[in-house]
Amino acid sequence: MTQIKASGAAVIALAYPIETEGTTVSTITLRRPKVRDMLAAQQAGTTDQEREMHMFANLAEVSPEAIHDLDLGDYYKLQKAYEGFLSLPQSKPELSVSS
Repeated sequence: MTQIKASGAAVIALAYPIETEGTTVSTITLRRPKVRDMLAAQQAGTTDQEREMHMFANLAEVSPEAIHDLDLGDYYKLQKAYEGFLSLPQSKPELSVSS
């Protein structure tokens, strides 16, 4: 299950909690991405998969190793939440340019 906070951050409940830094993590919160996050991820990885994992780690403020330890089903939940950040809201009107 994914919940969206008022800040726009997504809270993802993990079906399979992970251990990181001696703590059991059962939810991961992804904040909304900024352009600087995309640029940092591009510099951190050489493949699309590495860049995506670095992006998720950065947005969740966890180590890349924590992302590596996720169950694949839970990782797919992160992907879906991230995709939701990138889609435009349906309620906003289209911008038009008049000459």
